[in-house]
Amino acid sequence: MPPAPPPCASLGSQCRALPVTILIASYTKPGEVLDPEATWLLGHTETLAFRNLRQEGKDLLVDATMRVRCRHLKRDPSLPPDGVRCAAHGYTGTVPEDPWPAQPRRLGGDRFRIVVGDVQDDVELSLPPRQLPVIPAEDDINPCSLAPCTTADHRRGSACCRDMQLEIRCPEDSSTLELLLRNRQSPYFCKVSRERPGWIEGELINTCDYLDEERLNCTLHGRSRPDGRPAKPDLCSEWPDDGKGLHPGCLWYDPPKRKAHST
Repeated sequence: MPPAPPPCASLGSQCRALPVTILIASYTKPGEVLDPEATWLLGHTETLAFRNLRQEGKDLLVDATMRVRCRHLKRDPSLPPDGVRCAAHGYTGTVPEDPWPAQPRRLGGDRFRIVVGDVQDDVELSLPPRQLPVIPAEDDINPCSLAPCTTADHRRGSACCRDMQLEIRCPEDSSTLELLLRNRQSPYFCKVSRERPGWIEGELINTCDYLDEERLNCTLHGRSRPDGRPAKPDLCSEWPDDGKGLHPGCLWYDPPKRKAHST
């Protein structure tokens, strides 16, 4: 059953984008470093514009604008070229798209913009003389760049770098925000649920800017931070044993074999 439409009083910026607060990760022990996780999330700049990275209690948060339109926003042939209609409430008019900010992550050569502490910084990330992929493969080729995996919009290749799970802060009394989130255009933001109090989860299609120009290989592969830690977080190189959460066509998923029927 589709969710009820949000209680909007008119067309507005909420038709094309939403301001949200995203949970990057939670600190679980003293001195824990979440820089790689923050670098990974803030690298996804296709449909998220980031601002105000901060720690609140044990949570590392970032405010962002999520550029995914409402599913009720429609083009109408009877309106001027820039006119739109809300299919839920019947409003008509124009909803200009705000300019999307530049958020470079690859700065040329060995320089990248990453998270260091609680700020973004431009850092030189070293690469060994012989670059190895995060996952071993023949001829040192990153196998994920060749996999026939797909995201929900049916684009193939490097799906893990174009698909992400988000936890968005949404208290139970924020019913308008919850309905706005549940009515985003699928599949670009979908599988929306409330798994725990105070937060809404969803799956966002959103390309990572650390991918190369061909949008196949991660330019952080094999690089190290100045303190020697890997530039990438563990989630980019650790795979679930049961295949849960992997994309269709992922070469790391081995479907269970069907049991033979006895005769």
